[in-house]
Amino acid sequence: MKRQYGFYFDSDRCIKCKACEVACKQWKGIKAGTIKLRRVEEVTSGVFPEVKRRFISISCEHCAQAPCITACPTGAIIKRPDGIVIVERDKCTGCRACLEACPFGAPQFGEDGLMQKCDMCLDRVENGQTPMCAATCPTQALRWGTLDRVSVFATHNALNKFAKNQ
Repeated sequence: MKRQYGFYFDSDRCIKCKACEVACKQWKGIKAGTIKLRRVEEVTSGVFPEVKRRFISISCEHCAQAPCITACPTGAIIKRPDGIVIVERDKCTGCRACLEACPFGAPQFGEDGLMQKCDMCLDRVENGQTPMCAATCPTQALRWGTLDRVSVFATHNALNKFAKNQ
């Protein structure tokens, strides 16, 4: 089986510095105030005075069964053997069917009206490097690697949380 890549995000570590957002925009040459291939959002829960805030770094999740792929009428969205979901922009018509299908709101539409989204910094990955968002995260809230490696992060994090609650 070919290696599969993915992201791991630990909201307990995120400090909402938005370094992942900035790094993504800078690496991809995206102008400020336009699309966000990665974004940090605040989620609140609870009732006053027990309100809790968390921050979540969101991008394309490169789903195992990506609904955007089946929703795309032109076949512009494909999943590579390594798990990275990419857009062949020359096939995209800008119909936005992928946006309606995506539970994460990952598809973005720039000035040209065509879909674009996180491609895990494919140029970096193909050169053995980590995507800029994960490479830049100062608290390691956002990590990247093979699914085997990412599951180790998740297991380690779960064990640490369990130990703290004992």
